[in-house]
Amino acid sequence: MSFSLNDEEKKFLLELARKTIVNYFHNDNPLKVDYFSDKLKEKCGVFVTLEKHHDLRGCIGYVEGYKPLQDAVQDNAISAAFRDPRFPSLSIEELTDLEIEISVLTPLEKVNDISEIKVGRDGLLVKKGFQQGLLLPQVATDWGWDRTQFLEQTCRKAGLPLNAWKDKDTEIEKFSALIFRESDYM
Repeated sequence: MSFSLNDEEKKFLLELARKTIVNYFHNDNPLKVDYFSDKLKEKCGVFVTLEKHHDLRGCIGYVEGYKPLQDAVQDNAISAAFRDPRFPSLSIEELTDLEIEISVLTPLEKVNDISEIKVGRDGLLVKKGFQQGLLLPQVATDWGWDRTQFLEQTCRKAGLPLNAWKDKDTEIEKFSALIFRESDYM
């Protein structure tokens, strides 16, 4: 991955994600913050993941860079906390039990042969028709999946049959991610 952030930028983004969520509880207006560095003005895909006691509590992101990284982190922190359809909105009482993780994505690359996919390094996006599913690189590692299981579970996330990745009209793309979490900086 050629994109990098220094520790100060990572820590800033994690703190910004938390402050943005806290602000949302008290204020309808978005938190306005000056750009911390020029690097955070770059447009990148990014996901914000919330965990409570090591269980997923919300995860939302942009697959591609639609806006500056710093702004995208704020958007996705709010979405992960309050708009992930898999979970009820976060309550203010849950804040103390929450850990925030940020995954900054590289651009998508088409997979021509599944041997190109490296579990632990790559995340996957599977598309067929109007259905698509994405899993971040750390998901396969966390669950101990091999390449085939990772492909199957990405198909499942898309609402497709587990073996849909074998179909000629199914598109598979991969990406890697720069992943950092609050516990890295405590």
